[in-house]
Amino acid sequence: MTEHVVRVVGIGADGWEGLAPAARDEITRADVLMGSARQLDLVPGEFERVPWPSPLLPALPDLLRRHADRRVCVLASGDPMFHGIGSTLVRLLGPDRVRVWPHPSSVSLACARLGWALDQVDVVSLVGRPASLLLPHLQPHRRLLVLGGSPTEVAALAPDARLTVLEQLGGPRERVHHDPADADPLHVLAVECGPGGLTRVPGLPDAVFEHDGQLTKREVRAITMALLAPRPGEVLWDVGAGAGSIAVEWCRTHPSCRAIAVERDPERAARIGRNASALGVPGIRVVVGRSPQVLDFERPDAVFIGGGLTAPGVVERCWAALGAGGRLVANAVTLESEAVVARWHAELGGELTRVAVSRGAPVGGFTGWRPHMPVTTWAVTKESE
Repeated sequence: MTEHVVRVVGIGADGWEGLAPAARDEITRADVLMGSARQLDLVPGEFERVPWPSPLLPALPDLLRRHADRRVCVLASGDPMFHGIGSTLVRLLGPDRVRVWPHPSSVSLACARLGWALDQVDVVSLVGRPASLLLPHLQPHRRLLVLGGSPTEVAALAPDARLTVLEQLGGPRERVHHDPADADPLHVLAVECGPGGLTRVPGLPDAVFEHDGQLTKREVRAITMALLAPRPGEVLWDVGAGAGSIAVEWCRTHPSCRAIAVERDPERAARIGRNASALGVPGIRVVVGRSPQVLDFERPDAVFIGGGLTAPGVVERCWAALGAGGRLVANAVTLESEAVVARWHAELGGELTRVAVSRGAPVGGFTGWRPHMPVTTWAVTKESE
C-alpha cells in the first residue's frame, strides 16, 4: 500500500450506529473528513470537516492535493463502489491509493424490503442525467431500481408500471409508499414494468422514428446493425446520419455504447436529437457539418456511411480513423454510390450484399407486394493498422 491512501467509508441513513467497528475506527483516526453535508452531520467527533463543493468532479483533484499530507477519510452513501465516490477516487488515484469499507447499498436494502432477487433486477442511475435514459430499460414485466431522478418524470415515462418509493432506507425515517409526487430526496424508486416497451434488438419499426424519408428502413437497418456488430463500450461514427436511426439503434444495444451522428442538414440534425431523446439514448453527439471536413473525433470502433458516400475523401477518412478490428459498413442506393462501393470493395475487400425488400400493401381489395429501392451494402473489417 502506497503513501497517502484515501479511506472511503460507506454510511447509511442509520448513521454512526449502523457502522461496523472497523468502519468507525477508520473514521475516528482521520484528520480530515470529507463528504456531503448530510453525511458529515451523521458522524460525531472532532475533525476538519470538508463538505463537497459543487460541481464536485472538477474540484476533486485539487481538494485531495491540498490534504495530501493528512489522513483523509471520505464518507459515501452505502456501497462506495456502486455508483459512488469510491469508483471515482479509484479512477483518479488508482486502486493502490484507495481503501474502501462498504456499507449495504440502497439497492441491497431496497431488494431486501421488496423481496426481490438482486441478480434479477436492472439498476438505472438517473443522478444528474436525463430521465429518458430509462426508456430502453422499460421491457415487459422487468423489475428496475432507479437511483436519483424525478419519480414523477419516471411515472410519466412508464404509465403502465407499478412504482414503489423507498425512502431513507435503514434509518429511523424509513418509509415505503406508492406516491411518486411525495418522494423524499433520499429515495430509491422501484419500477415493476407493464407489458409495453420497445425491444432492444435492432430493427425497430420505422414509425417510431421522426423522419422526412431519409431513413434506413427497418429490414435494411437490422442487417446493417448485424454487420456493424456493436459491443459494450464501443463508439460509432454515423456519417450522413439522416434521421439517426443507426446511431439510435447502436446506443440502445447497451448503455455503454456511444455514437457520433454527422449530418450536414441542420433540420435533420435537430431531428436526430429528438429521435435520440424519444428512444432513450439522449447522449448521442450530433454534429452538423459536411464530411469529411468535420470527421475529427475520437477513434471509432465502427463507422456507418449512410449518406455522402460519393463525396471525395469520405471513405478514406473513415477507413483511416479505424483501428485494427474496426468495422466499416456503407449502404448505397444510387448507381453513383454503388460505383464507389464497388471500387473500394476491389481495393479493400470485405463483403457485398444486395438487399431488396418488398412489403405487402393493398391493391384494390387484395394485397400485393410493394418493392422498396434495393440497397447495396459493403462491410469490411480492418485487419491491422
